[in-house]
Amino acid sequence: MDVSLFFFADGGDADGYRLLLESARFADTHGLTAVWTPERHFHPFGGLYPNPAVVGAAVAAVTERVAVRAGSVVAPLHHPVRIAEEWSVVDNLSGGRVGVSFASGWHGVDFVLKPENFADRKNAMADAVGTVRRLWRGEAVEFVDGVGDKQSVRVHPAPVQPELPVWITSAGSPETARTAGRLDAGLLTHLLGQDHEALTRTVRAYRDELTRVHGGDARGHVALMIHTMLGTDRERIREQVRKPMCDYLRSSVDLIVKGSSAVLPPGVDVNRLPERDKEFLVSHAFNRYFTSSGLFGTVDDGVEIAERLRACGVDEIACLIDFGLPHDVVLGSLRYIAELRDRINGEDWSGDEYGQPDRPGRT
Repeated sequence: MDVSLFFFADGGDADGYRLLLESARFADTHGLTAVWTPERHFHPFGGLYPNPAVVGAAVAAVTERVAVRAGSVVAPLHHPVRIAEEWSVVDNLSGGRVGVSFASGWHGVDFVLKPENFADRKNAMADAVGTVRRLWRGEAVEFVDGVGDKQSVRVHPAPVQPELPVWITSAGSPETARTAGRLDAGLLTHLLGQDHEALTRTVRAYRDELTRVHGGDARGHVALMIHTMLGTDRERIREQVRKPMCDYLRSSVDLIVKGSSAVLPPGVDVNRLPERDKEFLVSHAFNRYFTSSGLFGTVDDGVEIAERLRACGVDEIACLIDFGLPHDVVLGSLRYIAELRDRINGEDWSGDEYGQPDRPGRT
């Protein structure tokens, strides 16, 4: 099972980029698989990352081995040529280490960048995936230019990888999971609004469609973003993460509703709830996250959770680490993520007490 780092900071300032780059260096030297960064606009929730290609270029410049991935590119907000060009540059800077998860978008405000694509955003995403793949392979693709003529264009610089590793981002919709399978892409998902049983159904829908369209040997790849904080004492971790996690959830309270049908009747607008009801919702979500939807506690706890996720069909745990804890605390906890990676893959942990590897360059 692969283990990666995922970033989706709530608010913050430029110091958040220090956490990103120092964590990326750690991932690079400790055998972690990838560093994922999102695309978010016009909101402090994830707002450090309006363009994952830009921060991906920075990650590429300070690393040598770890994969540099977008989690995600909101394809309907961009011309597919720009997506292919930007990520081809990052592929060159990284020596062929990029991967992109494509998303259809979910927030109407984001589409001030391209309002005409909002209504049909799911189809626009699927079309963009096909176009970007063709451009990535070096094919000439025809578009209409500024004077109405058709022009065939190719991407420069040419990417290093002959094929772009592609995922489709799903919040748990079986239809989106089936789209990922139909497109012969990986699946990137999370536990916002779905429990382990729902996750299993999502993964099954993905793999059923993948094998139906592409053959019985096709398995694909499922990556799961999951909020993570590991240490030596579970109760201490609970108290460490309670406030930042509640603040983080509060900032995205509209997303919590998807997983709170037992708390809110259908059709209730969370933004019109009294503050005390919102706080109850956040408290309820925190308890769910800590007990069943996050990767919190000791490494032993993490091993147990990882095995549950493996049973759900997950191939990669993408540890979301920047949800509000002090950065030095997060950096100090990374050694436990590396230990988890070794434990769940049957390897002996080989770091010293500061988390530095005894085997530099381990992959």
